[in-house]
Amino acid sequence: MTPTLDHIADLAVQVGPPVTVGKTAEGLRRVIPILGGTIAGPRLNGIILAAGADYQVIRDDGHTTLDARYVIQLDDGSMVYVVNTGVRFGPPDVMALIRRGEAVDPAKVYFRTTPRFETEAPAYQWMTRPLFLASAERHPDCVRIKVFQVG
Repeated sequence: MTPTLDHIADLAVQVGPPVTVGKTAEGLRRVIPILGGTIAGPRLNGIILAAGADYQVIRDDGHTTLDARYVIQLDDGSMVYVVNTGVRFGPPDVMALIRRGEAVDPAKVYFRTTPRFETEAPAYQWMTRPLFLASAERHPDCVRIKVFQVG
C-alpha cells in the first residue's frame, strides 16, 4: 500500500544565535537555542516554549544533521515533548549563507525531518505511535516546519 501524508500542523520556531562548539571528529558542532514560537494547523495549536535547542553537526560539504528537542504547550494546556531529527543540504554557497545566518531561497535547500512526540495527555496519544515527516525552511530568525502524519 502506498503511504499517504496528512497535514497536522505548521510550526514557526524562533531560534537564537548559534553556539559553536567547534570542529569535532563528526564535523562542525553547533547548538541553536530554541526561543519559542507557534504551532497552528488542523490538528494541533499552541506555542513552542523556550525550552530546547537544535544540536547540529555540519560536515565540510555542508551536509547538516539536526537533532532538535523542545516542548510544545497546546491550547488546552497539554504538554508535548518533541524530538525532531533530520538532514539539510544544498549547494555549498547556499549552505555557507545559512551558516552565516543569512536569508536563502528555501527551494535551493533540501531540509526534511522526522518528528517524534511524547505526551501524557490522553487526547494526544494518537501522536505517540505513527510516523511523521516534515518539510522545513531555515530563515535567519526562525525555522518553519510543515508536519505530516504518514498514513
